Amino acid sequence: MPSYAGPSTPARSGDVAGTLWLMAYLALALALMVLDHRGGWLNQSRQQASVLVQPLWMLAGMPGRMLGRLYDDAGTLSQLTAENRRLRSQMLVDQARMARMRTVADDNTRLRELLDAAERGSLDVQLAPILDVDLDPSRQRLVLDVGGRDGVRIGQSVIDAGGLVGQVIATTPMHATVLLLTDPSHAVPVAVARTGVRLVAYGEGRSDELRLPSIPLSSDVKVGDQLVTSGLGARFAAGFPVGTITELQPDDSRAFLVGAVRPAAQLDRGRDVLLLRSAPARAVAAPADPISPLPAAGSASAAAPDPATPAPAPAATVPAAPPAQPGARR
Repeated sequence: MPSYAGPSTPARSGDVAGTLWLMAYLALALALMVLDHRGGWLNQSRQQASVLVQPLWMLAGMPGRMLGRLYDDAGTLSQLTAENRRLRSQMLVDQARMARMRTVADDNTRLRELLDAAERGSLDVQLAPILDVDLDPSRQRLVLDVGGRDGVRIGQSVIDAGGLVGQVIATTPMHATVLLLTDPSHAVPVAVARTGVRLVAYGEGRSDELRLPSIPLSSDVKVGDQLVTSGLGARFAAGFPVGTITELQPDDSRAFLVGAVRPAAQLDRGRDVLLLRSAPARAVAAPADPISPLPAAGSASAAAPDPATPAPAPAATVPAAPPAQPGARR
Protein backbone atom coordinates (compact mmCIF):
# COMPACT_ATOMS: atom_id res chain seq x y z
CA MET A 1 0.00 0.00 0.00
CA PRO A 2 1.66 3.28 -1.17
CA SER A 3 2.49 5.85 1.47
CA TYR A 4 0.63 9.11 1.55
CA ALA A 5 2.39 12.18 0.21
CA GLY A 6 1.10 15.49 1.23
CA PRO A 7 0.12 18.23 -1.14
CA SER A 8 2.97 19.62 -3.24
CA THR A 9 4.38 23.01 -2.14
CA PRO A 10 5.11 25.43 -4.96
CA ALA A 11 8.70 26.87 -5.05
CA ARG A 12 9.04 30.31 -3.55
CA SER A 13 9.71 33.05 -6.05
CA GLY A 14 12.38 34.62 -3.82
CA ASP A 15 14.59 31.53 -3.85
CA VAL A 16 14.42 31.32 -7.60
CA ALA A 17 15.35 34.95 -8.02
CA GLY A 18 18.34 34.56 -5.67
CA THR A 19 19.61 31.58 -7.61
CA LEU A 20 19.30 33.45 -10.86
CA TRP A 21 21.27 36.45 -9.46
CA LEU A 22 23.99 34.13 -8.18
CA MET A 23 24.36 32.52 -11.54
CA ALA A 24 24.50 35.96 -13.16
CA TYR A 25 27.25 37.09 -10.78
CA LEU A 26 29.24 33.94 -11.41
CA ALA A 27 28.95 34.42 -15.14
CA LEU A 28 30.06 38.07 -14.79
CA ALA A 29 33.01 37.07 -12.63
CA LEU A 30 34.10 34.45 -15.15
CA ALA A 31 33.78 36.95 -17.95
CA LEU A 32 35.86 39.52 -16.06
CA MET A 33 38.52 36.94 -15.24
CA VAL A 34 38.79 35.96 -18.87
CA LEU A 35 38.94 39.56 -20.02
CA ASP A 36 41.53 40.47 -17.41
CA HIS A 37 43.66 37.47 -18.29
CA ARG A 38 43.62 38.38 -21.92
CA GLY A 39 43.73 42.19 -21.87
CA GLY A 40 45.09 43.10 -18.39
CA TRP A 41 42.87 46.16 -18.17
CA LEU A 42 41.45 45.14 -14.79
CA ASN A 43 44.95 45.21 -13.28
CA GLN A 44 45.29 48.83 -14.35
CA SER A 45 41.96 49.59 -12.73
CA ARG A 46 43.15 48.00 -9.48
CA GLN A 47 46.30 50.10 -9.49
CA GLN A 48 44.35 53.30 -10.00
CA ALA A 49 41.93 52.30 -7.25
CA SER A 50 44.90 51.61 -4.95
CA VAL A 51 46.18 55.11 -5.55
CA LEU A 52 42.79 56.55 -4.70
CA VAL A 53 42.46 54.44 -1.55
CA GLN A 54 46.04 55.11 -0.33
CA PRO A 55 45.09 58.19 1.78
CA LEU A 56 42.42 56.12 3.50
CA TRP A 57 45.03 53.48 4.39
CA MET A 58 47.36 56.14 5.77
CA LEU A 59 44.53 57.67 7.77
CA ALA A 60 43.53 54.27 9.13
CA GLY A 61 47.14 53.46 10.18
CA MET A 62 47.80 56.87 11.77
CA PRO A 63 46.56 55.94 15.31
CA GLY A 64 48.85 52.94 15.40
CA ARG A 65 51.83 54.94 14.21
CA MET A 66 51.13 57.70 16.73
CA LEU A 67 50.91 55.21 19.57
CA GLY A 68 54.18 53.61 18.48
CA ARG A 69 55.89 56.98 18.24
CA LEU A 70 54.60 58.01 21.68
CA TYR A 71 55.90 54.74 23.10
CA ASP A 72 59.30 55.29 21.51
CA ASP A 73 59.41 58.90 22.68
CA ALA A 74 58.51 57.89 26.23
CA GLY A 75 61.29 55.30 26.25
CA THR A 76 63.77 57.76 24.79
CA LEU A 77 62.75 60.44 27.33
CA SER A 78 63.22 58.07 30.25
CA GLN A 79 66.62 57.02 28.91
CA LEU A 80 67.67 60.65 28.42
CA THR A 81 66.46 61.54 31.93
CA ALA A 82 68.45 58.71 33.46
CA GLU A 83 71.51 59.62 31.37
CA ASN A 84 71.18 63.28 32.34
CA ARG A 85 70.94 62.36 36.02
CA ARG A 86 73.99 60.14 35.75
CA LEU A 87 75.98 62.84 33.92
CA ARG A 88 75.02 65.45 36.51
CA SER A 89 76.22 63.21 39.32
CA GLN A 90 79.43 62.51 37.45
CA MET A 91 79.93 66.23 36.84
CA LEU A 92 79.56 67.00 40.56
CA VAL A 93 82.09 64.30 41.40
CA ASP A 94 84.50 65.60 38.75
CA GLN A 95 84.12 69.18 40.01
CA ALA A 96 84.86 68.05 43.56
CA ARG A 97 87.93 66.18 42.34
CA MET A 98 89.11 69.19 40.34
CA ALA A 99 88.66 71.46 43.37
CA ARG A 100 90.65 69.01 45.46
CA MET A 101 93.35 68.82 42.79
CA ARG A 102 93.58 72.63 42.67
CA THR A 103 93.94 72.71 46.46
CA VAL A 104 96.66 70.07 46.33
CA ALA A 105 98.41 71.97 43.53
CA ASP A 106 98.32 75.18 45.59
CA ASP A 107 99.69 73.33 48.60
CA ASN A 108 102.46 71.85 46.49
CA THR A 109 103.31 75.31 45.16
CA ARG A 110 103.54 76.75 48.68
CA LEU A 111 105.65 73.82 49.87
CA ARG A 112 107.94 74.25 46.87
CA GLU A 113 108.32 77.93 47.71
CA LEU A 114 109.17 77.08 51.32
CA LEU A 115 111.78 74.54 50.30
CA ASP A 116 113.23 76.87 47.67
CA ALA A 117 113.55 79.63 50.26
CA ALA A 118 115.35 77.28 52.63
CA GLU A 119 117.71 76.08 49.90
CA ARG A 120 118.51 79.60 48.67
CA GLY A 121 119.48 80.73 52.15
CA SER A 122 121.24 77.46 53.08
CA LEU A 123 119.05 77.35 56.17
CA ASP A 124 118.75 74.53 58.69
CA VAL A 125 114.98 74.37 58.95
CA GLN A 126 112.19 72.02 59.92
CA LEU A 127 108.87 71.84 58.09
CA ALA A 128 105.92 72.25 60.47
CA PRO A 129 102.22 71.85 59.50
CA ILE A 130 99.81 74.44 60.87
CA LEU A 131 97.18 72.86 63.10
CA ASP A 132 95.21 75.93 64.24
CA VAL A 133 95.14 79.69 63.58
CA ASP A 134 94.03 82.44 65.94
CA LEU A 135 93.91 85.84 64.23
CA ASP A 136 91.90 87.66 66.87
CA PRO A 137 92.90 91.36 67.00
CA SER A 138 94.09 90.94 70.57
CA ARG A 139 95.71 87.54 70.07
CA GLN A 140 97.67 86.47 67.01
CA ARG A 141 98.79 82.86 67.36
CA LEU A 142 99.55 79.71 65.39
CA VAL A 143 99.42 76.16 66.72
CA LEU A 144 101.82 73.78 64.95
CA ASP A 145 101.48 70.04 64.64
CA VAL A 146 104.99 69.50 66.01
CA GLY A 147 106.26 69.73 69.55
CA GLY A 148 109.01 68.98 72.00
CA ARG A 149 109.38 65.40 70.88
CA ASP A 150 110.17 66.73 67.38
CA GLY A 151 112.94 68.97 68.67
CA VAL A 152 110.94 72.20 68.82
CA ARG A 153 112.04 74.58 71.55
CA ILE A 154 110.86 77.90 72.89
CA GLY A 155 112.37 80.91 71.13
CA GLN A 156 112.78 79.32 67.69
CA SER A 157 112.18 81.67 64.79
CA VAL A 158 109.36 80.79 62.41
CA ILE A 159 109.53 81.79 58.73
CA ASP A 160 107.79 81.05 55.46
CA ALA A 161 108.67 81.62 51.81
CA GLY A 162 108.05 85.37 52.19
CA GLY A 163 109.85 86.16 55.41
CA LEU A 164 109.54 86.22 59.18
CA VAL A 165 106.34 84.83 60.71
CA GLY A 166 107.03 84.92 64.45
CA GLN A 167 108.59 82.86 67.23
CA VAL A 168 107.75 79.81 69.33
CA ILE A 169 106.52 80.82 72.79
CA ALA A 170 105.24 77.51 74.19
CA THR A 171 105.67 73.82 73.48
CA THR A 172 104.10 70.54 74.47
CA PRO A 173 105.31 67.09 73.49
CA MET A 174 103.04 67.14 70.42
CA HIS A 175 102.33 70.81 69.64
CA ALA A 176 103.94 74.24 69.62
CA THR A 177 102.43 77.72 69.91
CA VAL A 178 103.80 80.52 67.73
CA LEU A 179 103.45 84.22 68.54
CA LEU A 180 102.98 86.05 65.25
CA LEU A 181 104.88 89.27 64.66
CA THR A 182 101.50 91.00 64.15
CA ASP A 183 100.42 90.26 67.73
CA PRO A 184 99.85 93.51 69.71
CA SER A 185 102.35 92.37 72.35
CA HIS A 186 105.12 91.59 69.86
CA ALA A 187 107.98 93.78 68.66
CA VAL A 188 110.85 92.89 66.36
CA PRO A 189 114.08 94.88 65.75
CA VAL A 190 114.36 95.66 62.05
CA ALA A 191 116.63 97.55 59.69
CA VAL A 192 115.96 99.32 56.41
CA ALA A 193 117.59 97.19 53.72
CA ARG A 194 118.50 100.21 51.59
CA THR A 195 120.21 102.35 54.25
CA GLY A 196 120.69 100.16 57.32
CA VAL A 197 118.59 102.46 59.57
CA ARG A 198 117.49 100.48 62.63
CA LEU A 199 113.89 100.61 63.79
CA VAL A 200 111.43 98.53 65.78
CA ALA A 201 108.27 97.10 64.20
CA TYR A 202 105.27 96.50 66.44
CA GLY A 203 102.25 94.32 65.89
CA GLU A 204 98.86 95.95 65.44
CA GLY A 205 96.57 92.93 65.78
CA ARG A 206 96.10 92.87 62.00
CA SER A 207 97.54 90.18 59.78
CA ASP A 208 98.23 92.68 57.00
CA GLU A 209 99.97 95.51 58.86
CA LEU A 210 102.80 96.35 61.28
CA ARG A 211 103.57 99.74 62.83
CA LEU A 212 106.82 101.71 62.94
CA PRO A 213 106.54 104.39 65.64
CA SER A 214 108.96 107.18 66.49
CA ILE A 215 110.90 107.37 63.23
CA PRO A 216 113.19 110.45 63.35
CA LEU A 217 112.44 113.00 60.67
CA SER A 218 116.11 112.99 59.70
CA SER A 219 116.15 109.23 59.03
CA ASP A 220 116.62 108.12 55.44
CA VAL A 221 113.38 106.16 55.29
CA LYS A 222 110.79 106.29 52.53
CA VAL A 223 107.75 104.45 51.29
CA GLY A 224 108.68 101.24 49.46
CA ASP A 225 111.74 100.49 51.61
CA GLN A 226 112.12 96.86 52.60
CA LEU A 227 112.66 95.93 56.23
CA VAL A 228 114.72 92.99 57.41
CA THR A 229 115.57 91.68 60.85
CA SER A 230 118.52 93.56 62.31
CA GLY A 231 119.71 90.75 64.58
CA LEU A 232 119.64 92.90 67.72
CA GLY A 233 118.49 91.07 70.82
CA ALA A 234 119.85 87.74 69.56
CA ARG A 235 116.32 86.48 69.04
CA PHE A 236 115.96 86.69 65.26
CA ALA A 237 118.88 86.16 62.90
CA ALA A 238 119.78 89.20 60.80
CA GLY A 239 118.58 89.54 57.24
CA PHE A 240 115.17 87.86 57.25
CA PRO A 241 112.54 89.91 55.34
CA VAL A 242 109.96 91.47 57.63
CA GLY A 243 107.92 93.70 55.33
CA THR A 244 107.67 96.76 53.11
CA ILE A 245 106.89 100.30 54.24
CA THR A 246 103.58 101.33 52.70
CA GLU A 247 102.90 104.63 54.46
CA LEU A 248 104.71 107.35 56.42
CA GLN A 249 102.79 109.99 58.38
CA PRO A 250 103.88 112.53 61.02
CA ASP A 251 102.72 111.78 64.54
CA ASP A 252 100.74 114.17 66.75
CA SER A 253 103.89 115.97 67.95
CA ARG A 254 105.16 116.48 64.37
CA ALA A 255 108.60 115.51 65.68
CA PHE A 256 108.56 111.91 64.46
CA LEU A 257 107.10 109.81 61.70
CA VAL A 258 104.83 106.82 62.06
CA GLY A 259 105.06 104.14 59.39
CA ALA A 260 102.80 101.33 58.23
CA VAL A 261 104.41 98.10 57.06
CA ARG A 262 102.94 95.30 54.96
CA PRO A 263 104.35 91.98 56.28
CA ALA A 264 106.43 89.95 53.87
CA ALA A 265 105.12 86.65 55.23
CA GLN A 266 101.70 85.34 54.27
CA LEU A 267 100.30 85.27 57.78
CA ASP A 268 96.69 84.63 56.82
CA ARG A 269 97.24 81.74 54.42
CA GLY A 270 99.30 78.63 53.91
CA ARG A 271 99.30 75.30 55.70
CA ASP A 272 102.96 74.93 56.57
CA VAL A 273 105.79 77.03 58.00
CA LEU A 274 109.50 76.55 58.59
CA LEU A 275 111.12 76.39 62.02
CA LEU A 276 114.67 77.74 62.05
CA ARG A 277 116.78 75.19 63.89
CA SER A 278 119.95 77.26 64.00
CA ALA A 279 120.95 80.80 63.01
CA PRO A 280 122.48 81.02 59.52
CA ALA A 281 126.20 81.68 59.26
CA ARG A 282 125.55 84.74 57.11
CA ALA A 283 122.79 87.26 56.63
CA VAL A 284 119.80 86.05 54.67
CA ALA A 285 119.09 87.88 51.42
CA ALA A 286 115.78 89.60 50.92
CA PRO A 287 113.75 88.37 47.93
CA ALA A 288 113.94 91.56 45.85
CA ASP A 289 117.33 92.98 46.85
CA PRO A 290 120.22 90.93 48.27
CA ILE A 291 121.25 92.29 51.64
CA SER A 292 124.88 92.59 52.61
CA PRO A 293 125.80 92.51 56.32
CA LEU A 294 124.62 95.72 57.92
CA PRO A 295 127.26 98.20 59.22
CA ALA A 296 127.78 98.49 62.90
CA ALA A 297 125.84 101.14 64.78
CA GLY A 298 127.57 104.53 64.89
CA SER A 299 130.07 103.79 62.14
CA ALA A 300 130.00 105.59 58.80
CA SER A 301 130.89 102.49 56.79
CA ALA A 302 131.64 98.84 57.45
CA ALA A 303 135.21 97.66 57.03
CA ALA A 304 135.73 95.10 54.29
CA PRO A 305 136.70 91.71 55.74
CA ASP A 306 139.95 90.06 54.80
CA PRO A 307 139.19 87.33 52.24
CA ALA A 308 141.89 85.10 53.76
CA THR A 309 140.41 85.29 57.21
CA PRO A 310 136.89 83.94 57.84
CA ALA A 311 134.57 86.56 59.25
CA PRO A 312 133.53 85.88 62.83
CA ALA A 313 129.88 85.49 63.63
CA PRO A 314 128.30 88.80 64.65
CA ALA A 315 128.00 89.20 68.36
CA ALA A 316 124.39 89.63 69.37
CA THR A 317 123.55 92.30 71.84
CA VAL A 318 121.27 90.87 74.48
CA PRO A 319 119.29 93.54 76.29
CA ALA A 320 119.32 93.40 80.03
CA ALA A 321 115.79 92.24 80.71
CA PRO A 322 114.13 89.49 82.68
CA PRO A 323 113.81 86.20 80.77
CA ALA A 324 110.18 86.86 79.93
CA GLN A 325 109.11 86.51 76.32
CA PRO A 326 111.91 87.67 73.99
CA GLY A 327 110.72 89.61 71.00
CA ALA A 328 107.58 90.73 72.81
CA ARG A 329 106.77 94.36 73.39
CA ARG A 330 107.88 95.74 76.73
